[in-house]
Amino acid sequence: MASLGTDTVTRSGGGTTLRPVIGVALVAALGGLLFGYDTGVISGALLTIESDFGLTAFGSGVVVSAILVGAMAGAAVAGNLADRYGRRPVLVAAAGVFTVGAALAALAPSAAVLTAARLVLGLGIGTASNLVPVFLAEVAPPRHRGRLVGLNQLMITFGIVLAYVANYALAHATHGWRWMFGLAAVPALLFGAGMLLMPESPRWLALRGRTERARAVLARLRGPGDPAAVDAELAAMAAGREGGAAPVRRGRWRALAGRSVRPAVLAGVGLQILGQASGVNTVIYYAPKIFESSGLGSSSAVLATVGVGLVNLLMTPVGMFAVDRIGRKKLLASGAAVMTLALAGLAATLAAGGRHSSFAWPAVACVVLFIAAVATTLNVVVFIIPSELYPLRIRGTAMSATMFANWTMNFLVSLTFLTLLDALGGAATFTAYAVVCALLTLFTVRCIPETRGKSLEEIERELTRG
Repeated sequence: MASLGTDTVTRSGGGTTLRPVIGVALVAALGGLLFGYDTGVISGALLTIESDFGLTAFGSGVVVSAILVGAMAGAAVAGNLADRYGRRPVLVAAAGVFTVGAALAALAPSAAVLTAARLVLGLGIGTASNLVPVFLAEVAPPRHRGRLVGLNQLMITFGIVLAYVANYALAHATHGWRWMFGLAAVPALLFGAGMLLMPESPRWLALRGRTERARAVLARLRGPGDPAAVDAELAAMAAGREGGAAPVRRGRWRALAGRSVRPAVLAGVGLQILGQASGVNTVIYYAPKIFESSGLGSSSAVLATVGVGLVNLLMTPVGMFAVDRIGRKKLLASGAAVMTLALAGLAATLAAGGRHSSFAWPAVACVVLFIAAVATTLNVVVFIIPSELYPLRIRGTAMSATMFANWTMNFLVSLTFLTLLDALGGAATFTAYAVVCALLTLFTVRCIPETRGKSLEEIERELTRG
């Protein structure tokens, strides 16, 4: 947690300690670790699974993509449940889903059962991707909300690296792929047990009229340093509730079309669509294929892919540190511009060199620059921005729409990448992704408001006023 700064770990302005909220954030972010681990583990497990179950290429694709289908479903339903029953119980349930999915995958007697297990794991991932950022945003103080919500992305990248390590360590073990899947049950159980000890979101409690309980939770999260600050924060929540932020009992999805909500939904959903359409996950999923197409040998391509993973992990804390200093909008706009240049450079390199080895390492450099920009900007803010923008009364449901768009675009882009690469070639494919990144830059400048340093209630008031 060095990125929080030693001064802020002990005090956060006004005498309020950050230690309690960091503890809550670390437990909640275990959902991000499970997200990353269960997404990344299939890369090492698939080769052995193919031989054990005699999978065809289509069968392997079904096993891999099942988790994305489950994630779409999980993202679609989790927010509505969280708006009804609270963030904490739904996250506890997600931990149970992760545990069941890990056990089912480890014990799967057939490809069909393994596919079902991956669907179950996807439900957990969709729920976690939806609610962990919301929960973190609602418990964090405004001044440090960006980096605390960004902790979710750091844990996702850490989970991916853990999956790669497990894949390597168990590659030659008997039933190694079963252990790869089964190990995920350990952090899942820790996540569930930890969330049982965590408080409910104080903002959800205040929305439901449980004012004294919300006060007690805020006092626990902010520490004993400044009771007046707790009272002021609680008063802002109460004012928001009295000002029309009562919970929506029916028609939550219809509420997303309301005039005061539409700009926030446009910003949140548009960010997910353009962010995924930029090709970021195709580089993560298919990096060896990209490097081979640029002229690298297979062993060098795998080594370069490990480097990409390390860059992704190491650059994420840089973005966490910057997001509350620079601001969400400036950080994303600058990052999208660098992503555009990096992909344009990759397209130009592939067009000039084809598969000639002398152009391979410049292509690798462009990919590394792209991943560094993504890790420090897009991947940090992609969960932060929507978790801050939506009104409290429909925040969970709005996040469902947002993350459903994210997972749907992830699925479509991953499904079409190899087809585009074969039909158009690398140069044209990455030129198209560069154009999307340029559109993301313009979209950020025009449609995404700056939320740095503002309370969630301030943001809601500003959006309501247009």
